[in-house]
Amino acid sequence: MRYSVVIEKGEKNYSAYLPDVPGCVATGRTPEITIKRLAKALEMHLAGLREDGLPIPEPNTEVDYITLEKAS
Repeated sequence: MRYSVVIEKGEKNYSAYLPDVPGCVATGRTPEITIKRLAKALEMHLAGLREDGLPIPEPNTEVDYITLEKAS
């Protein structure tokens, strides 16, 4: 499965979450560290859902960008 990830820069670190997997988040010094931690968190989160007999969330979120030529 391929989930969309949102990465946000904070004052001193980065945080990331998966819109399709509520409650699964991670933080780190760099985007790369944050993504690695989020991947581990996702594995643990999904394992816990399976263990509890709960459904695994399907990836539904799509990501795209809007580029403005010139800000007014």
